[in-house]
Amino acid sequence: MKIALKILIVVVSVICLLLVVALFVKRDYVIYREVVINRSSKEVFEYIRFQKNQEQYSKWVMADPQMKKEYMGVDGQLGFIYAWDSDVGGVGKGEQEIINLVEGDRVEMVIRFKEPLENIATTIMTTEALAGGQTKVSWSMKGQSIYPLNLMNPIIDDLLGKDLELSLNNLKTILEK
Repeated sequence: MKIALKILIVVVSVICLLLVVALFVKRDYVIYREVVINRSSKEVFEYIRFQKNQEQYSKWVMADPQMKKEYMGVDGQLGFIYAWDSDVGGVGKGEQEIINLVEGDRVEMVIRFKEPLENIATTIMTTEALAGGQTKVSWSMKGQSIYPLNLMNPIIDDLLGKDLELSLNNLKTILEK
C-alpha cells in the first residue's frame, strides 16, 4: 500500500509540474516546408488553388478515403469551404475556407477544427517562379495550441512538418508526371 501511495504521489507531482511548465511555454506555432516542382508557376498555382485537388496529395485528406465531404461555394475562389467528417482517429471533423487568393501567387485558408478538439489554424500555400520553368511551393501552417497541449509545441514542427513534407512530395510527384 505504501508503494502504491508513493507511486501515486510521484505521478501527481509530475503532472502538476508539467501543468506549471505549460504556463510558460508559448502557445503560438508556425510550421513551414517547401519543395521545388519542375513545372511552371502558373500550372502549379492552377492546381493548388482548387481545394478538391488536396484529395490527391494531402496526407491529412487522404488519411480516410471514406470520410464524408461537403463543398460550399466555387472551388478555387474566395469563400470556398471544404468540410470533412471522419470516424478515423486523428482526422476528426472540421472545415477549411479560402480566405485570401492572390492570383498566381498564394492561397490562404483558415482551418476550423471541430473534433476531436476545437481549434483554428491558418495555412498558406505560395508559388514562386524559378529559373528553368521550376516553381518553389511553400506551405505554412500557424495557429495556437490550447493549454496544456502547448507543451507539444517544441515538437509540433517535427510532427506536423513531416505531414507537410509528405504532402508536398505527393504534389511534386503528381505535377511532374
